Amino acid sequence: MDGESITLAVLVVFVGLVSVLPVARLAFEAFFPGGTPDLSNVRSVLAARSTWTATWNSLVTATLGTAISLCLGTLFALLVALTDIRGKAALVFCFLLPLMIPPQVTALSWAQLAGPASPLLITLGLAPPLGSPNPLYSAQGIVLLLGIQHAPLVFLAVRAGLRGLPREMIEAARACGAKRLRVLSTIVLPMMTPPLVAGGALAFVSAVGNFGIPALLGIPAGYTVLPTLIYQRLASFGPAIISDVAVLSIVVGALAFVGFAVQALVIGKRDYRSVGAPSQALRYALGRWRVPAEILAWTIIVAILVVPLVALLTTSLVPAYGVPLTADTLTLGNYAEVLLRQDSTIRAFRNSFLLAAGAALVLMAVCVPFAAFIVWRRSRFLDVMAMTAEVPYALPGIVLGVAAILLFVVPLPLVGISLYNTIWIIFFAYLARFLTLSLRPVIGAVQQTDRALEEAARMTGARYLFRLRTVVLPLLAPAAAAGAILTFMTSFNELTVSALLWSAGNETLGVVVFNLDDSGATVLASAVAAVTVVAIVAIMGVTALAARRLPRGVLPWTD
Repeated sequence: MDGESITLAVLVVFVGLVSVLPVARLAFEAFFPGGTPDLSNVRSVLAARSTWTATWNSLVTATLGTAISLCLGTLFALLVALTDIRGKAALVFCFLLPLMIPPQVTALSWAQLAGPASPLLITLGLAPPLGSPNPLYSAQGIVLLLGIQHAPLVFLAVRAGLRGLPREMIEAARACGAKRLRVLSTIVLPMMTPPLVAGGALAFVSAVGNFGIPALLGIPAGYTVLPTLIYQRLASFGPAIISDVAVLSIVVGALAFVGFAVQALVIGKRDYRSVGAPSQALRYALGRWRVPAEILAWTIIVAILVVPLVALLTTSLVPAYGVPLTADTLTLGNYAEVLLRQDSTIRAFRNSFLLAAGAALVLMAVCVPFAAFIVWRRSRFLDVMAMTAEVPYALPGIVLGVAAILLFVVPLPLVGISLYNTIWIIFFAYLARFLTLSLRPVIGAVQQTDRALEEAARMTGARYLFRLRTVVLPLLAPAAAAGAILTFMTSFNELTVSALLWSAGNETLGVVVFNLDDSGATVLASAVAAVTVVAIVAIMGVTALAARRLPRGVLPWTD
């Protein structure tokens, strides 16, 4: 076999291991527990009241959260893509930041913004009376934060659609005397149906699989959704009820599939294709309404981003939760504790960095040849491989976590080594979860790259691995680096997968924040969360400065 065939074979094995095998093992355990067909677990799980209560709660919170995401995301996309407001780059950066901040940090910061023990409200003299409930610990709080967390997904989809909107349609309507609002309601928004539906489907699926927000806000209030039900079952009974948990995971996956099914149903009813030049240069001059529009946009940013982060920072600077921030109470002791003294948090920083960096590097090495095969050697088999790679990312993270447990709870055949309760099971899950996140930017870059250089090297007799190293990799390196950055940032603070897979000594940052808050060490959890937010902002800021050297569109937080 030549180098090209060997590389393709390695890619097939890799995708099969990380994308096909876990899902197949999950389905097998649900319907063939013990290796024989048995539907008793399916019937018992589906007959349980807790299953349907959690399913209903997941459906309600995801649907209402998606409605908020659609409103916020569409509003900001229209302002950024179709108007002449100033400071668009900063606005896009800030609006996308909640998507990059881990959901457990979002929930923690908002929880500290309300309630009688909020250090920020106590400092400002605005705290409600003692004994008042925290309104965020409720279904309404979960819905609000799910809407804010996933609004950037809608924004990205709609902004991309608006940039491809033909100018001719807009100009013809305006030439006929149509006012701006009429053009918006009769042309722009109807033509944006596919991006709106796609963004809404992504927001819905992400909300269904979100663990951090329902866990921090729902568990204390006794409000259970499917991901938290799975977590509580495993935390209480362990692998002994893994077959029941496998059935629950399939229910979560089916609920997520509903979002994509609705997307296909809605878009498939009409033809939304259009002909004409894209409207990237189209800009509505707001005139006297520009300043009010800018004030509205930045007021929303302050409300959904700045104020909660200020509450988080305030809590991290006081000695105990419920203490006001004054010159006498201001302390950096919480940061010293989590960064210098506590073994678990120091270990979590190290583990998260190594896991995220390792996953980013491995996936970058895999995705360069994989993307080149998909685009340059088009075939139905490679298209199926590309779609298969997306399955673990499309599934809720909690489902992938259960699948990984099922796959590695027994020792590996032949070698007899068990990955269960080791850091390697988390690493495997990260490779599966974030494969498509690293792959998409590279595929986009290959589609924009002329293959002439690679073909010229082939004509001179250069072997495949030499061409891959000296021609293909340098051409695709910027996009591969962008994919690695996305993977690193997403996995660095990941919780949904690692919440089920961590063990003593293998904690990650997301797990530490969740456990510290759950144990009552809120000020320490806030300090860890604040450090992670600073790291995220720093990485986003540095990469935004280097965005000109990267292919357009690979970094979502650049305009």
